Amino acid sequence: MGTIVLFGGRSEIGVATAARLASGKRVVLAARRPDDLTVESRILLAAGADDVHTIEFDADDVSGHSALVERIVTDHGPIEAAIIAFGILGDAARAERDVEHALQIAHTDYYAQISVITPLAVALRRQKSGTIIVYSSIAGVRVRKGNYVYGSTKAGLDGFASGLSDALHGSGVRVLLARPGFVVGAMTKDLMESGVKPAPMSLTPDDVADAVAVAYRKGRREVWIPRRLSLVGFATRFVPRAIWRRMPR
Repeated sequence: MGTIVLFGGRSEIGVATAARLASGKRVVLAARRPDDLTVESRILLAAGADDVHTIEFDADDVSGHSALVERIVTDHGPIEAAIIAFGILGDAARAERDVEHALQIAHTDYYAQISVITPLAVALRRQKSGTIIVYSSIAGVRVRKGNYVYGSTKAGLDGFASGLSDALHGSGVRVLLARPGFVVGAMTKDLMESGVKPAPMSLTPDDVADAVAVAYRKGRREVWIPRRLSLVGFATRFVPRAIWRRMPR
């Protein structure tokens, strides 16, 4: 029986994705306050998971990530899929003037991601199988002035995951890189309440999870959500900078 591991056990997108892969599997939810994951555990059991285990995980405590991955493998067996779904959006305006806040976004959304994904890649190489699901974003394809700190972390993560995918070619291990558009959910709730309107082709966490699950089962290494967003991403690369900088925040 393969194990599905969700790093970011309270993430709406993460839980929705795990639910679509959970049938007949053991699921491990890694998050702060692991004893407070009753709702998430019920969702996964209802989706067909054989059992659900919870484990303490602090995304920002990078010193403990390698040991945590090894503990999960030792206690729960080979990892079939690891879903990397933690992160923060942060306050874009504050990040422009508050270096500590900017560094916090960068630490959680890029530095800590590498700290989790790298030992996972080592463990999966050893077992010669498994998939790491990484969430990038359209925000990282070409970084906009309105959220350049967050966008820059996604740009870095996208490059890291793409390079890792190539490095793992032939090892039996796959990286599935997901690039969704704007997701209307808990992470963007404050933005919406502040008056920000959803971008065109906005999504729900279920939309994202559905697309990722299909790509996972098809053995794909990359998925744009929705698919036509790839055309937008391609086109943005050719917009002259003088025009790009005048784009709405």
